[in-house]
Amino acid sequence: MLKRLWSKKGDTGAQALLPDQLENIPEHIAIIMDGNGRWAKQKGLPRIAGHHSGMKTVKRITIAANDLGVKYLTLYAFSTENWKRPKEEVEFLMKLPQQFLELEIGELMENNVQVRMMGEVEQLPSYTRKAVEEAMSKTANNTGLVLNFALNYGGRLELIKAVKAVAEQVENGQLQVDHINEELFSNYMQSRDLPDPDLLIRTSGEIRLSNFMLWQLAYSEFYFTDVFWPEFSEEHFMAAIQEYQRRARRFGGV
Repeated sequence: MLKRLWSKKGDTGAQALLPDQLENIPEHIAIIMDGNGRWAKQKGLPRIAGHHSGMKTVKRITIAANDLGVKYLTLYAFSTENWKRPKEEVEFLMKLPQQFLELEIGELMENNVQVRMMGEVEQLPSYTRKAVEEAMSKTANNTGLVLNFALNYGGRLELIKAVKAVAEQVENGQLQVDHINEELFSNYMQSRDLPDPDLLIRTSGEIRLSNFMLWQLAYSEFYFTDVFWPEFSEEHFMAAIQEYQRRARRFGGV
């Protein structure tokens, strides 16, 4: 699999890694895909052109992650705050999941990729919701990479809803306060079936979380790059992984 992805990359990418480094691939990588609009502006194109090019990057990085043995890839596709953007741009963004999944569902199936989603699904347009739900249903039995889209997702809203759910159970006598701990609370997160991300990547030079997975990223390694998402290549992805491999994760210990 690695040979197929990197066969034309010379000494870069997976071929530049030693066998022991290939064993230290992050299990779960989360990406804030940023910079589509600025990339388009630099090229004198409308913002929606940047989002369309960014969709192609999603495919490239999904294939790269799958080939490298990453088990979970979470992509921040649309935040609860993104509704504030111009109507035309929002409408285009809502159509992208449909376009991407219709075009790529065959290859996702071929590569044993399972599609998931976290976010406020009820607020999505019916065509967006239908496309994601159909992809999730078709790929439900796949056992390879889990491609998890954070769509209409907000970290603070997720935490508030989790707190409300816990409080309701305590109020109803279904849960004792003394039983509340990190492990239990994690079960109220939308990512309850996924391990916390080992590595967070954010493109475009911005250095902030933007309300993304605030609970889950507590001990993740962060990697920021100035590269805009449409230009984020397999080599950039590998550079982020190699940086991750150079770090010592102590989780508060020595």
